Amino acid sequence: MKYYLFLLCACVLAGCSRPTTALFNGENLDGWTAYGTEKWYVEDGEIICESGPDAQYGYLATDEFYDDFELTLEFKQEADGNSGVFIRSTIDGTKISGWQVEVAPPGHDTGGIYESYGRGWLIKPDPEKDGYLKMGAWNQLKIRAEGDKVTTWLNGQKMVEYEDEKIGEGRGSIALQIHDGGGIKVRWRDIVLRKV
Repeated sequence: MKYYLFLLCACVLAGCSRPTTALFNGENLDGWTAYGTEKWYVEDGEIICESGPDAQYGYLATDEFYDDFELTLEFKQEADGNSGVFIRSTIDGTKISGWQVEVAPPGHDTGGIYESYGRGWLIKPDPEKDGYLKMGAWNQLKIRAEGDKVTTWLNGQKMVEYEDEKIGEGRGSIALQIHDGGGIKVRWRDIVLRKV
């Protein structure tokens, strides 16, 4: 009991009043649903996405919806890394409605926000921020969505901040994406969410 009280007091003093939730258990894809024919599997405590024989778009989405949150995860691009993290998204077949925080090779706006089947690019990071991406190594991406505002960080560096009423009205899941075109392989791990 004393230990529990100590942890509770330490958390309150640190400002972490809301607990974190691991969205990926490191063992299997429980709590997630795959959409499309691309490959999603678990290996060495990581989620791997690879292009399948159809080389089309694919998604791995949480079964639960999350509205206001701070999400952190790590990704490693092993081949063409064109991918992304969708927020407040819904999926019908492989058609997704929602907003993507870009994960892509150098020069392709990792950390920017894109609206699929809608307005397209909403905001891209300043070009000089592209140097924060470490191709072929582990990168940490953080996304904070609260009301109308979405903020992204890559490896501790702020990439974009964007306010939009339409995003604020969105409801849906968090989804990892694999882009069409083939030849893509990305690893994901340490997917942790804290509601805000």
